[in-house]
Amino acid sequence: MRQYQTTTAIAGFFSILFFIQCTGTRPDNLGIRSGKLNDCPKTPNCISSFADTNDKEHYRNAEPYKKPTADALSVLKQRILETPRTKIIKEENNYLYVEFTSLLMRYVDDVEFYFDEKTKLLHFRSASRLGKSDLGVNRKRIETLLKDIQI
Repeated sequence: MRQYQTTTAIAGFFSILFFIQCTGTRPDNLGIRSGKLNDCPKTPNCISSFADTNDKEHYRNAEPYKKPTADALSVLKQRILETPRTKIIKEENNYLYVEFTSLLMRYVDDVEFYFDEKTKLLHFRSASRLGKSDLGVNRKRIETLLKDIQI
């Protein structure tokens, strides 16, 4: 009985350690710099409105918005908060940084939104912290969040 408890405790410890490792480290290079968000890495697990338009793997067009920036940000924020396993890390008057965590493996994706007040475009970047492929999760997330959004 004692050996079973020890084995179970060790398995539990390594399971917790495994799941903690899937979260990765929060990047320190996010945010708006020179009027844009950071570039996507070469890996296919990122989508950005700032990627080259010929880069079909990483690019998706920005969304125009008509409401005042504060109102548009509020609408987007509400939609984000309705999404499970999200955590808003940073909120400014024209910027949101959100962590999305997967259900099973607890992988974390870093997602940024930038309301460009000059062009009235909502820019974004959604990238996985770990791994190479995300099976299209980041693209699907952006498509879902922005679908039929009235901003």
